[in-house]
Amino acid sequence: MPLDSLEFRTSLQKVLIALIVILVPVTVFGFYVALQGDNHVRQASGESFRSLTLTAAELSSGYITGRVREVSFVANDPDAVQAVIAANHQYEHLSDDAVLAKITGIDQHWDTAETDSLSAKILTSDLARHLRRLRELNPTLLKVTLADVTGSTVAATDRPAHYTQNDRNLWHALSSGGSGSIHVSDLRYDEQNRLHYLSIAYPILQEGTGRFIGAVTATVNVSPLFAQLNRYQIGRTGRLFLVREDGTVIESPGVAPSMAIKSEEYDAIRDALGTLHGRQAGYIYATLANRESYLIGFAGVGLKDSFPNLSWIMLATQETREITGPVRNTVGFAVLLMILGLVMLSLLAAYVFLHTKQEIDDIETPEDKEKYALV
Repeated sequence: MPLDSLEFRTSLQKVLIALIVILVPVTVFGFYVALQGDNHVRQASGESFRSLTLTAAELSSGYITGRVREVSFVANDPDAVQAVIAANHQYEHLSDDAVLAKITGIDQHWDTAETDSLSAKILTSDLARHLRRLRELNPTLLKVTLADVTGSTVAATDRPAHYTQNDRNLWHALSSGGSGSIHVSDLRYDEQNRLHYLSIAYPILQEGTGRFIGAVTATVNVSPLFAQLNRYQIGRTGRLFLVREDGTVIESPGVAPSMAIKSEEYDAIRDALGTLHGRQAGYIYATLANRESYLIGFAGVGLKDSFPNLSWIMLATQETREITGPVRNTVGFAVLLMILGLVMLSLLAAYVFLHTKQEIDDIETPEDKEKYALV
């Protein structure tokens, strides 16, 4: 039998039932898969943001601890230790009041010609040249000052603003001993040179006894860290930035420190989680004041325990619609297919229903209709 003579005949009712049995479940399943894809994309993006902020937080923590370690090298330099020990000999036969009177008198005349010779000695000594050489080798060191047990300057790369340490509470903390005696200031910004910097004070301890004999105070440049953070690219609407524990933005593209802007993203995280202390890293989806949904990842930098002034939180944010854009298009296409399928099934069902009714009407003859009418 020739193949072109084969015929397959079936009723429209059977075709309709087959389409309903096949098309409706497949369409609904496709819609479900698309929705699951959206959820998976959200979860994967959230974990990616969590990993990103953790990496950036570790980078920030490593940069700061690296600068502290470099200052510790200066504090443990044999030349620096010997210079401090030699400077401390001048106080051996003086009372505390006499020592205080001596250094106070020098400090009061520090900006006058009376102290020019002392200032020149501080800046031109072999140790001062050694400190400047260390700064040349490490550009992140902006200024380095070496002081004796009373806080009086022994050697420095640049002329200090005061002969003695201006903050006596800081000096007392440095001389208290222990790992907590290392002091790191809050982040500061130099408008003239347009750079961020920190002040690190590191105690000098006598070898063998561990007795406090002086300290190194160094101003270190933090701008290279922020330059590295700004290299992170997060799509069109994404950004990575640092905030303090009170929500003030430390560093963000287009935000100057003098603006003192509060982070809306940080407020959303704090409101959602209650407190960040119990959860050092994670992510949430939140709607901000502009009524846009954002993915917000966060991670603690981890410096607060050692350096209380550095209570930093790393944040990363991006619009949700940019993240879920491709999947959202797939979901929309799946919805469109489901609607078209249901419309086509509805039209086919209506046609079958009307066609079946017409066939039933055609079965009755005019005589049957007249007979039923007489009855």
